[in-house]
Amino acid sequence: MGQAGCKRLSQSLFDYKTEKYVIAKNKKVGLLYRLLQVSILTYLVAWVFLVKKGYQDIDTSLQSSVITKVKGVTFTNTSELGERLWDVADYVIPPQGENIFFVITNLIVTPNQRQGTCAESESIPDAVCYEDSDCPPGEPIMAGNGVRTGRCLQSGNTQRGTCEIFAWCPVETKSRPEKPLLDKAEDFTIYIKNFIHFPKFNFSKTNVLDIKDRDFLKSCRFGPKNPYCPIFRLGSVVSWTGSNFQEIALQGGVIGIQIEWNCDLDKAPSECNPRYYFSRLDRRFPGNSVSSGYNFRFAKYYRDEAGVEFRTLMKAYGIRFDVMAGKFSIIPTIINLASGVALMGVVQPRGEWKGECGAAAGPADGRGVARGVG
Repeated sequence: MGQAGCKRLSQSLFDYKTEKYVIAKNKKVGLLYRLLQVSILTYLVAWVFLVKKGYQDIDTSLQSSVITKVKGVTFTNTSELGERLWDVADYVIPPQGENIFFVITNLIVTPNQRQGTCAESESIPDAVCYEDSDCPPGEPIMAGNGVRTGRCLQSGNTQRGTCEIFAWCPVETKSRPEKPLLDKAEDFTIYIKNFIHFPKFNFSKTNVLDIKDRDFLKSCRFGPKNPYCPIFRLGSVVSWTGSNFQEIALQGGVIGIQIEWNCDLDKAPSECNPRYYFSRLDRRFPGNSVSSGYNFRFAKYYRDEAGVEFRTLMKAYGIRFDVMAGKFSIIPTIINLASGVALMGVVQPRGEWKGECGAAAGPADGRGVARGVG
């Protein structure tokens, strides 16, 4: 028994097997079979390859670099700063020309601050006191400007006062101006230079027109008629997001600039052009919400003739720009071909199964003929 089983197993190693097909002489079954094949072939060729460009490959390792530069000057005359000319070194932070930068449009200035003791601002809830015991010495006022000294400073005959603090004095007390300081900033310009490289295809491109005319960038402005000019008017960028410049300049905001490269490398490199999308990224609330706007504080430090340090504190409101570069995505050819072949294979067994049914009924109605190929 064991020897016979081993013999059959050894003989089966050299067996060659073929499938058995049944040919159905049935017009309805044959027509349905061909219609399914044509439908799958049409989908694969017309939709996947011609419309969706499914024969193309994808490079997911896009290398991109963004360089920015802002230009423009304006003049102001205020009681805190006097007559002052503002250029790019004064209102752009940081100055290196990165893809994220901030343009100052409004300021609250507290000049000549020196370290010493003074009353905390009345707008700070934790600074309210009625007696000295309400101001334990050495404890900082976290939402305030300094450290408590232990004294409660009361003004006039009122019992309510504010804690004395050791801080940069006088503390900031002014509220936001009703009109932006740099209201002419909407005429400033932003130069955005974007380089992209697809290493898989060794393809590089930039959004700057390759011309030798040096005066082109000095006079052009980006627009529908001039899409290859990388110079953007600041006020126009704000309006393209659906916002009002004077409103965003007053309380600040965040704007996103998306550069999208959707390139078909089967075409000439000149057909690979960038598309720009502008959007307001900070959420805007109705009314005068505390969540609206964008601001931060910074200071400029000096020393007087005696060597004592003092500073000018500035609370800056303005527009933060986030410049982002995107890439394209296309389905590789091999995946679509495999999918099409698999769909064609699904059709075949169904046609054969129906053919077998027709063949079984053949002798009765004279339409089916069964032929075996083994």
